[in-house]
Formats: sequence, C-alpha cells, structure tokens
Amino acid sequence: MSPRRGAWLLAAGRSLLGIAVLGAPEKVTERWLGEENSRLPVVGDLARSLGARDLALGLATLASIDDPVLGPRVQAACAMVDGVDTIATIIARKSLPRKGVIGTVLIASASSAVGFYFSHRLAHDPTT
Repeated sequence: MSPRRGAWLLAAGRSLLGIAVLGAPEKVTERWLGEENSRLPVVGDLARSLGARDLALGLATLASIDDPVLGPRVQAACAMVDGVDTIATIIARKSLPRKGVIGTVLIASASSAVGFYFSHRLAHDPTT
C-alpha cells in the first residue's frame, strides 16, 4: 500500500470515528470506558471533545495529504495523538473494562506506529 493511500485511509477512519463520537458519545464510550462510566455526563462532554479532535485531525490530514511539507507533519501529529491515547489508556487501565483497554491499546498503538511510518514515507518519498 502506498503511504499516501494508507494515510488517506487512516484519516478517513479517524474522521468517521469523530463523527460517530459526536453523534453518539455514550454508545462509543461504552465499549471503551464501560457502561457505568459512559453514563456520566462529564464523559459525554469529554467524548465530544475527542470526537471533534478526531474529526478535525482527519479532515486536516485529508486536506494536506498532497502537501510535501505539511502532509507528513499533520500525519505525524495524528500518530502522536494516537500514542498519547495508548499511554493514557494504559495509565487508566485499572478503572476501565479489560476489553476496552485491550481494544483501545491495540488500535491506538497500531494507528500510532502506522501513522509514523506513513509520515516518514510521505516525507522521504512524496511520489508514492
């Protein structure tokens, strides 16, 4: 897969996740944080901010993907955010459902690693 195509797919997925979280924060956070936690009003508020973040980052990636300077930087920023999501989930793991922790750590860490890879490839081989 070309780095451009991979970055595009990650950005599209991130954008869709952002839309899903904005539209139904309780349903999305239930799997991640557990049913009891997802019902807390503050969780819905924080989830909406994460949804907006993911939508904005996804759209920024899609808009900049063909820019040889900005594109790799935006992709790297997304990868960094995914890395922080991984670390935050690991830190909070004792308060979260096991399935949610495993799923989030697997998805976020893979997105981070692949995102950094695509960022590097976009920066060093922009023709692909």
